[in-house]
Parts: sequence; structure tokens; C-alpha cells
Amino acid sequence: ESGTITVATFNQSVDDVLAGERKMQAGEYLVISVQDTGSGIAKSDLEHIFEPFYTRKKMGRSGTGLGLAIVWSTMEDHQGKVFVESSAEGTCFQLYFPASKEENVLSDMVGEEEQYLGNNEHILVVDDELQVLDIAAQMLQSLGYRVSSVSSGEAALQFVAEEPVDLMVLDMQMDPGMNGHRTYAEISKRYPGQKAIVASGFSDSDDVRAAFKLGVGGFIKKPFTMEQLGRAVKEALKG
Repeated sequence: ESGTITVATFNQSVDDVLAGERKMQAGEYLVISVQDTGSGIAKSDLEHIFEPFYTRKKMGRSGTGLGLAIVWSTMEDHQGKVFVESSAEGTCFQLYFPASKEENVLSDMVGEEEQYLGNNEHILVVDDELQVLDIAAQMLQSLGYRVSSVSSGEAALQFVAEEPVDLMVLDMQMDPGMNGHRTYAEISKRYPGQKAIVASGFSDSDDVRAAFKLGVGGFIKKPFTMEQLGRAVKEALKG
């Protein structure tokens, strides 16, 4: 149905009183606001909306329930906060980023990018989230790799059977079908020594540990930067 999504940015000063109410540090913030005119989110769902794997969508068809959990985690990593308010007139998310008057400091990636550059090695990215596939592929291509991507473990098996790859970037949680651990186990049976790294939102899981025992050469936590991805791929290729 028709509706409006409004994206806005503004500066916000948070005093001690508001900081206490919102359980955040007082100070200056840059706020990114995303508001819609939809039918709103039920109160029972709002209480769990940032929990990993909490979703009202059909698993395997329209989301994993990790999207907002990653947003929450990213904001925490930046010492920021994310808030959501909803009613029958719509929903508004506000992301509070701490503001700084210090001079910008460029990422170390600017001076060290060359050490992460590839030499046209063939990388296969395996992930059931199409946005992740696209982002990872663009990052790797910009670093000088030849990239292919598939959205399931079954498709990965079929792909490597027809065309070998130098390294796989493998998601752990894929549903429905084979998860990352099982995918790597099956590929390792047919192609012992296949190099791979795991890309997942969770590092401490039975599947990740089992994949390392099988020979996975590295781990990268979602969401990742180009620097993190480039370093992990380079180290795994050397291993």
C-alpha cells in the first residue's frame, strides 16, 4: 500500500536528565531518524525487536531476524544508541551517534590498502542474505579479487563441482537447507584442503567451532568493514 518514509538528520544535545532516562552518556549527538506512516509495531514485538533471530517473517523467505540485532550491535560498537517508537500512525527509529569536534582521522586502511589487495584470486561468497552477497562482492572486487556468489550451501556445492575457487567466504546461518558448517564439511570431503573463512554475526557457536576443526582458516564478524574482510581473506589465502 502507499505510504511515506522520511529520513532526516539533526544535531541533538542530551543533558543529564535525558541521559538518565535513556541510559546513555550526556553530550552532543548526530541523530539519524527513519520514520514511516505504516500501521505500527505491536507492543509485544517492540519488547523483543532487537533480539537476535526474533522475527515475524517467514524464515528462509524474507529475513533471518538478525537485521535489527546487527543495527543494535553496530550502534553499541560506536558508543551510540538506537531507539524506536511506534503507534497506529507509524514507526520511528532514531540512531544516536556521538558527535566529536576533533579533526577527522582517516582509517588505517588508506595507508595499508595495498597489503590487502588480491591478485585476481577466485573468491566464492556464500550467504542467504542478498544484500550481504552484494556488499561482500563489491568489497572483494575493489580489492582485486575475482568474485562469484551463491545464496545457499547446495548452490555452493554445485558451483565448486564445476569451477574450483581459491577461497570461500561462508555464512554459518543459512535457512532453509545446509548451514555453513555442513556445506564446508561436504566440500572438504570432495576437495580436501579447500580454503575458507567464516562470516557470521556470532563467533561462539557450535557450528563455527566445528567448522574450524574441519580446517576453516579464519573468522570475520558481521557487519564487517573492507579492511576486516581484506585482512581475513589475505591471511586465509596465505595459510
